[in-house]
Amino acid sequence: MPQDALTLLHALCWTGSAQPSTFTLDWLMEEDSMTLRFERHCQQVTVQPYREGFITSAELSEEERAQLPDEARFWLREIILSGDGVPWLAGRTLVPESTLDGPEAMLSQMGTRPLGRYLFSSSTLSRDFITIGQIDGLWGRRSRLRLSDKPFLLTELFLPAAPVYSQLSQGK
Repeated sequence: MPQDALTLLHALCWTGSAQPSTFTLDWLMEEDSMTLRFERHCQQVTVQPYREGFITSAELSEEERAQLPDEARFWLREIILSGDGVPWLAGRTLVPESTLDGPEAMLSQMGTRPLGRYLFSSSTLSRDFITIGQIDGLWGRRSRLRLSDKPFLLTELFLPAAPVYSQLSQGK
């Protein structure tokens, strides 16, 4: 499942005619911490890192390159985030090496901690945009965020068991 989810994450289509339901769109356009939102729907949110380390710009997609500064190296973190042990989200974070200067170096040291717990505790966090995409009936989103005005890219694919697809979980 994790490798399949990460493969789908890489294949997200960012243009298309399909529109999410109002309920799903509310999740996709969430500007606050997705980790905190998930925590309202389970007892425990956990993160399983699958790939972490520096990659070259040649390993980025054209779309990713277009959203990030022209640099030689990027910190990559690919994870599966689960709610109560059930995979809910595949995530891919790309951080230009120049962003990892000062306190932002923490972005390369997240380990099993959810990114949202770190990001949304910072007073210097801003978001440039959220783009939504779809693959095989699953929804995803991409955001360029900034810490102290230093950019990085976060791509998230909501997996089938995620509460983003269940209107029943709306009242929780």
